[in-house]
Amino acid sequence: MIDIKISREEKQMLLGKIQTYFYQDRGEEIGDLAAENLYHFFLNELGPSIYNQGIEDSKKMVIQKMENVDEDLEALKRMPKR
Repeated sequence: MIDIKISREEKQMLLGKIQTYFYQDRGEEIGDLAAENLYHFFLNELGPSIYNQGIEDSKKMVIQKMENVDEDLEALKRMPKR
């Protein structure tokens, strides 16, 4: 199981969204236990991939920012006077 801290209020909101999805898109009513089971399934099965993609996206952004900083610093260099 993934150790993700989600507030009780946010978890309840997410469980409600799962129940709403099943009712509106599938015409099925699911109870609190079924919604919580799906919540944990999604968290455990999809969570790591989504989290890892976020890390990769962050790495790309940081690398790009560092390249920009390097370019900016190079532009600040001064030529020696002759």
